[in-house]
Amino acid sequence: MSRAGKRSSRKARPHLARYAAPVAFLLGVTIVVLLIRSALGGGGGNTTTTGPVTHPSSTVATTTKRGSSTAPRRFYTVQTGDTFGSISAKTGTSIAELERLNPGVNSNTLQVGQKLRVK
Repeated sequence: MSRAGKRSSRKARPHLARYAAPVAFLLGVTIVVLLIRSALGGGGGNTTTTGPVTHPSSTVATTTKRGSSTAPRRFYTVQTGDTFGSISAKTGTSIAELERLNPGVNSNTLQVGQKLRVK
């Protein structure tokens, strides 16, 4: 009788391994995907954004030079999430023009509160 008991337990192990291995693999892949997603900032929620989140409020200041015949200068204060593209859309100034008017500014390192010339 003891041999019959050993045979049934031997048959159960390959059967268990047949299902446990794929389950363990899928669990591992799921954990890796979740870690990568959280590291890339793909957090959660049901919202889909196509660009940076911007706030409708912005500050545009006008400055004029005395004795100058050129148009007044206009400045834009950078808000959270702003890019040259979003600033261009808000102010009506092209991205190329923003780059020309702000030669020392890198569009990848904009700081909140930074003033950019837009005209």
